[in-house]
Amino acid sequence: MATKRDYYEILDVPKSASEDEIKKAYRTLAKKYHPDVSSDPNATEKFKEIQEAYEVLSDPAKRQNYDRYGHEDPTMGGMGGFSGFSGFGGFEDIFANIFGGGRRSDPSGPRKGKDLSINITITFEEAAFGVKKPIHITRFEECSTCGGTGAFSRQDISTCTRCGGRGRVIIEQTTFLGRMQTETTCSECRGTGRKIRKACETCHGAGRMKKDATISVNIPAGIEDDQTIRLSGQGEAGHNGGPSGDLYINVTVKDHEIFEREGNDIILQMPITFSQAALGTTLEVKTLHGMVALKIPPGTQTGTKFKLIGKGISSQTTGRTGNQYVIVTVVTPTKLTSNQKELFQKLSKTDETAGNKWSDRIKRFFSNK
Repeated sequence: MATKRDYYEILDVPKSASEDEIKKAYRTLAKKYHPDVSSDPNATEKFKEIQEAYEVLSDPAKRQNYDRYGHEDPTMGGMGGFSGFSGFGGFEDIFANIFGGGRRSDPSGPRKGKDLSINITITFEEAAFGVKKPIHITRFEECSTCGGTGAFSRQDISTCTRCGGRGRVIIEQTTFLGRMQTETTCSECRGTGRKIRKACETCHGAGRMKKDATISVNIPAGIEDDQTIRLSGQGEAGHNGGPSGDLYINVTVKDHEIFEREGNDIILQMPITFSQAALGTTLEVKTLHGMVALKIPPGTQTGTKFKLIGKGISSQTTGRTGNQYVIVTVVTPTKLTSNQKELFQKLSKTDETAGNKWSDRIKRFFSNK
């Protein structure tokens, strides 16, 4: 039996990872290896592996046991920890894996449609305030002509005589254990359990058709970069009357030209002149909510941070509103006019006088030692 990989290694997180770090790693990997969107030939197995790791590490009790016992957690009944027999439910399922029999879902019964995934990009402001966006997708939808039956009319649908409507038939095989009966898909109806005498002229018997659709999605205020929105029932149409799949919208937020985001707070790096820093002033500062007056006190130094309360992002999910922080940088002029040079020369003489006074005080201090 193959050795199971470490769950932390699967999610590519350290053992000290927080719940948020584990959740973010899971979202990233799940989107990358989802069988419906990934081109990786081993996507299905990797996706199952990622789901199993997340199921354990996202549960505090299971994670604590895993950290202590690893895959041999005695609280899970042994047999390798969490899944037993490498994912098979029991001996009947193992027999099914060898001979093709055992428990199976009914192919003729209702089946959920495939989930779909789409990526969208929104602006910084749209993420902050929320926005309604039209999403264009191509998906299989139920045929409007036949209502998903695939038949020209209800009278053209009959029960398959070979399988009796079950969609599966019993066949006998000779194995090294003797004569065995196994169950397989009915070749007459291809597992549907029914026969269609005359197919729908629109979908040609498929019951579904690929169509372009436009869906309006509400992006909530405060959404962050790399978050996913789930729209239930907006995926592909189901089979045999089953429910539609879901649509997953992966959101990317563009960087802003001057603002940076930290949670719900906004950071603005703002340059000011030497004279503004030295003498103090009042400046108009840009925020997401409009211009705001900011008082710069005399003697302000580079790196001083000012807080504008409530001028950050309001999260529709948490109900919390952040602040805006303005960090000033004092800019030293590189090109001066003759008048400016004269003023700075006069200023430098006053600096020298003040410096000489401090120098004399220091000399006197040490001469007394």
